[in-house]
Amino acid sequence: MRTTNIIIRRRLTSLFLLATAALVILIGRLAWIQFIRADELQQKALEVRMRDIPVEARRGNIYDRNGRLLVTSVSAESLYTIPYLVKDPRRVAEQLAPLLDMKVEHLYQILTRKSCYEWVARKLEPGIVEKIKQLKLPGLFFVEESVRHYVFGSLAPHVLGFTGVDNQGLMGIEKTFDRELQGTPGRIVVEQDATGREVPGALHKYISPRQGNSLVLTLDETIQQFVERELDRVVAKYNPKLAVIIVMDPRTGEILAMGNRPSFDSKNWMTAPQGVWDRNPAIWYNYEPGSTFKIITTAAAVSEGVVKPDDQFFDPGYVKVADRYIRCWADGGHGSQTFEQVVMNSCNPGFVEVGLRLGKERFYSYIKNFGFGDVTGIDLPGEATGIVISEKKATNLNLATMAIGQSIAVTPIQLLTATCAVANGGLLLRPHLVKEIRDPSGKVIKTFQPEVVRRVLDREKARQVVDLLQAVVMKGTGRNAFIDGYRVAGKTGTAQVVGEGGGYVSGKYVASFTGFAPADNPRVAALVMVAEPQGGIYYGSQVAAPVFREVVRDTLHYLQVPETPGLEKPKDPFVYFEQPRVKVRVPNVVNYPLEMAQNILREAGLSFVVRGEGAIVQEQTPKAGAEVLSGTSVVLDLQPPGGKSREGTVTVPNLTGLTITEVAALLAGMDLRLEAVGIGQAASQNPRPGEKVPRGTTVRVEFKPGSEPSQAPPATARRVREFVERP
Repeated sequence: MRTTNIIIRRRLTSLFLLATAALVILIGRLAWIQFIRADELQQKALEVRMRDIPVEARRGNIYDRNGRLLVTSVSAESLYTIPYLVKDPRRVAEQLAPLLDMKVEHLYQILTRKSCYEWVARKLEPGIVEKIKQLKLPGLFFVEESVRHYVFGSLAPHVLGFTGVDNQGLMGIEKTFDRELQGTPGRIVVEQDATGREVPGALHKYISPRQGNSLVLTLDETIQQFVERELDRVVAKYNPKLAVIIVMDPRTGEILAMGNRPSFDSKNWMTAPQGVWDRNPAIWYNYEPGSTFKIITTAAAVSEGVVKPDDQFFDPGYVKVADRYIRCWADGGHGSQTFEQVVMNSCNPGFVEVGLRLGKERFYSYIKNFGFGDVTGIDLPGEATGIVISEKKATNLNLATMAIGQSIAVTPIQLLTATCAVANGGLLLRPHLVKEIRDPSGKVIKTFQPEVVRRVLDREKARQVVDLLQAVVMKGTGRNAFIDGYRVAGKTGTAQVVGEGGGYVSGKYVASFTGFAPADNPRVAALVMVAEPQGGIYYGSQVAAPVFREVVRDTLHYLQVPETPGLEKPKDPFVYFEQPRVKVRVPNVVNYPLEMAQNILREAGLSFVVRGEGAIVQEQTPKAGAEVLSGTSVVLDLQPPGGKSREGTVTVPNLTGLTITEVAALLAGMDLRLEAVGIGQAASQNPRPGEKVPRGTTVRVEFKPGSEPSQAPPATARRVREFVERP
């Protein structure tokens, strides 16, 4: 009995302890919930019965540098529903569908969803809003939103950008400064039970949004209009694939205007092809700059002291680097000239020599310091870096071609930024588009000052480069960019288009001009780039330089920059005539005397490059009969002096059209004897041209009075020029 009582007491004690422990745990859990997690659980409870309908804020305005309104937001009402408050969804759907241009069934599904709210239609036209309000339908509510309004729809759309349906910035300045422009969203607070049903005395509260900040840009609306006007003219005249004009203040890096073609309307951007609005060619398009890049070669050479303006150069028409012949655009070359004339004439052999003098290490340091191969940091999305061959992999041939603007790809904004560094005395500035940020009351909360990236040139060296570029406009290839009353400095460029496979595309070019004015105190710098102009005219001096002149002249007058009275003008305007490039058949000039071979090729509209020494053409490339475009270079390989071969034989030359004296002198120099028949010019011969014969062989030549060369091809398209620039 005693044992039984002990067991019972122990069991009761254990049960009591277990109950006490459970009670302690429950009290602790209650305290944890009540004091520790109270806020968290209360918030979850609110979330179950409270729903927020976001209300977008009105985006801030965008102004030009003079306070002219470019972009604003206008009010537009949007329709939403609280489904459980809609008493007769079917009838409401049937009444609303015709007004909203929606299907009844789709609208009915929206009105019957188990949710606290649903958008029915966003940003409606005022007339439709009024008609819906007149119906007085329960469960439907309007909230004020905004629609972005671009005062000038087609003015600088790639710069300003556009917004989406939820007023978020999708492109351009709208995207870059989206956080500053978008403001603080408001809310519509709705109360319901867990199943979405109406709660008696439910809360329905509207919390208004806060408008976003406004931007003041560096753009000038008037200068931008000048740019848009000239771009329209370029499209009408040349129908190019792309066209870009950028205007910058070289003292500050501020972008005064930036335009592209093709373009679009910011208000209706969705109707334009995606390829037009999703990229800004001014900061994205990579292209070989051609002769405009010679500004960098000149700056590097002058800065490093490897050349002086009066240093002498000789241009025979081509220069050989490694196994490649780089020719000058002028048939026969420019001959003896100073470096100033090399720059004025845009002479390729001269610049190749300068680039090789610099050497890889020094030349690459200037390429990098001027910002090529890296983004400029302009405040727009989607900027490209350009393409620069790795310094480790670069060869002398790469160095030579980069010196003339080939084998390197740049963007328009990179090239203009580098040009501004020369113009302002050697400082590379970060280009920018925003001057100020203002709050909704108009108070300035942030300003953007000029940002110096680095010094790239000594001020005195930069002045020397400016003088050379001014000579280009006064006496050289840039004469069409001259502006009455202002000293202008700049450089033209004509470059071939690189295809997807890596080679140049026949007949496709990029014409460009970059420069600044006044040269002695630059206020305006501009770049004009026209990719793949149509109509047979494609030189930068013809296509881009006149556009630069029109834009910069109007800009200088608009900014009231004083003219220089009595300023000397170029003696002659730039004149260049050329027939469109056509296909021609390469004539045979093998075994012809060199001078005659050159004349034949000129008559055919072809250029030539001579390799080796001697008087007779031994081989030609391309071969006779090949079809090429007029202007193509034919490589002429000459026989060694005397024409003697390793086997002790000589190749009989083509003597057709030569006089007896010329034939006798030529054969004598080749250890061949002449048997002359008749007088006049050589009409036939035996052995025939090209045969190999032992030295001392007699060649029988028949001469006839007034005989014309039997193998000379007829003249084809002949180019006539006063002056022309080639990359």
